[in-house]
Amino acid sequence: MSGDIVNLLGLPRAELETFVADRLGAKPFRARQLMKWVYRRGVAEFSQMTDLAQDFRAQLGLVAKITVPQIVTQQQSVDGTQKWMLAMDEVQGIETVYIPEPDRGTLCISSQVGCAMDCSFCSTAQQGFNRNLSVAEIVGQVWLAHREISEIRGDGRSITNIVFMGMGEPLANYRNVVPAMRIFLDDLGYDLSRRRVTLSTSGLVPQIYKLAEECNVALAVSLHAPNDELRNELVPINRIHPIAELLKACWHYLEKQNGRSVTFEYVMLDGVNDKPEHARALARLLRGRPAKLNLIPFNIFPGTRYRRSPAEVIVQFRDILNEHGVIAMIRRTRGDDIDAACGQLAGRVRDRVVTRLGARRGHLHSSVQAS
Repeated sequence: MSGDIVNLLGLPRAELETFVADRLGAKPFRARQLMKWVYRRGVAEFSQMTDLAQDFRAQLGLVAKITVPQIVTQQQSVDGTQKWMLAMDEVQGIETVYIPEPDRGTLCISSQVGCAMDCSFCSTAQQGFNRNLSVAEIVGQVWLAHREISEIRGDGRSITNIVFMGMGEPLANYRNVVPAMRIFLDDLGYDLSRRRVTLSTSGLVPQIYKLAEECNVALAVSLHAPNDELRNELVPINRIHPIAELLKACWHYLEKQNGRSVTFEYVMLDGVNDKPEHARALARLLRGRPAKLNLIPFNIFPGTRYRRSPAEVIVQFRDILNEHGVIAMIRRTRGDDIDAACGQLAGRVRDRVVTRLGARRGHLHSSVQAS
């Protein structure tokens, strides 16, 4: 390894064990001790890690650090939802949201500064794309939230679920998202069940197949339309990976990882995708498959041309799906008074690149390629 000072927050267990062996001549149990201090106890200063030998702590201080993003602003909704703006550098910022519920505490984290997917109904997409987050920047959101959230639940945790539903397309930052998820799942990291870590994607099909070989988490897919013509408009990546191809990848992921179901997200847009015929077409796509639908009331943001479907329309849409044998639920909107609801995260994106995805299959801007 090089002589650079390394941020330990971004190292999964195997890499941390290699680091302490190569740079410090230490045995693997030292890495396990470090992981417990950093993740279980939320300690960032080596001097406070009292069961480590003093000389080992001194060595660590010369070659390693634990650096987390800085909080720029913090807001709390009337419903208890909390949102943090975190500085990624001098000008860039991302947003992270904590949603408390009686039986769980869900942290919604970001994977990129901005997003290149250009989904027409999403505020984040309108900001454009700047860069991928590093593993440390992804894990750092969880570390900070653990520090900031005082409410502890029945199982001794403040955060019970982590969802990649913040800014960015997680599978476009595959190289850094997967190591971060391994830390979330590791029993020396955050020790979460695979069903409590959810990756939400707009549909990067090759990366779904790759993920099926490498990491077992819950999969959520932003569907938003029952046919290719409409989805091409709402979710432009569909021009490259149409619905049939996307669904085939989803069923493969479940088979490979022995998963229970895929959650499909469907934002309800007034007069656009919320008609009874849309519900029936969705039912034909998903009936008899291991799938469930989250119906998401659209959350308004400045400049959008879309409006939220009326409540009675959403209920009727759900009922049609249920009557046709498809499990569908209406997601309760949380944090919209602080712009923390689904699709509202904007962050602070400079030097942005707005990607217009071409209709020709196989053409994809480099900023959304998985690295």
